[in-house]
Amino acid sequence: MRWYAERPARLARQVVADLLAVLWSVIAVLAGIAVHDGLRTLEGPGRSLVAAGGRMSEIFTGMSGAVSSLPFVGADLAVALDPATRAGADLAAAGHEFGRTVGMLATGALVVVPLLMLLPVLLGWLPLRLNYARRAGAAIAARAGAPDLLAVRALARVPVARLTRVAPDPAAAWRAGDPDVVAGLAALELTSLGLRPRA
Repeated sequence: MRWYAERPARLARQVVADLLAVLWSVIAVLAGIAVHDGLRTLEGPGRSLVAAGGRMSEIFTGMSGAVSSLPFVGADLAVALDPATRAGADLAAAGHEFGRTVGMLATGALVVVPLLMLLPVLLGWLPLRLNYARRAGAAIAARAGAPDLLAVRALARVPVARLTRVAPDPAAAWRAGDPDVVAGLAALELTSLGLRPRA
């Protein structure tokens, strides 16, 4: 495979496109980290709920223990404080659940945000680069030993107006084995890939 062209204009476009793809990939990863960190800051309220619920539960548990020793009404007062104790425990549990949910969202964002942002690179740039590398590699291999193959590819891919500059009837000249026409057609194919006719 051949990743880059030999001609400066095509090579410059490829290098710029590659640099933009790398830059976009870095931006995508940084965006994922930023979203992750932003979501993790939302865990603070969850921790506050856990702390507040724990304190509330401790206070009402202590009060329940203290009033339970009062004569006549102590047991009833202790039972009356049970809902407040459970409310504190529920508040702490809600804080734990909130923090766990935010943590899961943050972890998911660390993966999903970069992946979504990288779709243009993965579905656009990467297939184009791989296709070019494959085609250019095959053309380089054929340049030295199989100019006829390059000529056939040119006949199939190069616009007719450019083909007729090589010969008025390039297909007939190719079939006749005209070496100048074969070389000219091979050069057209190589040029379309940004490669030089000869190494």
